[in-house]
Amino acid sequence: MYAVLFTGGKQYRVMQGETLRVEKLDGDVGAALKFENEQVLMLADADNIHLGDALKGSSIGATIKSHGRADKIRIVKFRRRKHHRKQMGHRQGYTEIEITGIHHAGQKSKKDAGAKAGGQE
Repeated sequence: MYAVLFTGGKQYRVMQGETLRVEKLDGDVGAALKFENEQVLMLADADNIHLGDALKGSSIGATIKSHGRADKIRIVKFRRRKHHRKQMGHRQGYTEIEITGIHHAGQKSKKDAGAKAGGQE
């Protein structure tokens, strides 16, 4: 089973046990996170894909592994023949998380599916 997660203005395809770096989130190392509602865009397993209203109550559980800052990006602005040169740098903060579980609230057990199929006959 995999899911599409929306956080920090970006979308990530995640599976249970996966580790990924996302935009900096609040929380201490080892703290549990729960992404739900608008942050879960899609759930899928094999041939079943769930979108939109079918995701009501679905959630993705994660644990914060570490915080850090990415490599420095150097920005240079230069205009020829104008004696103009400007240098800047930027290091983006990130949070490394591990996906601990994907829960789909709309999942029905095999017993429920069998009872409905038997009741419709």
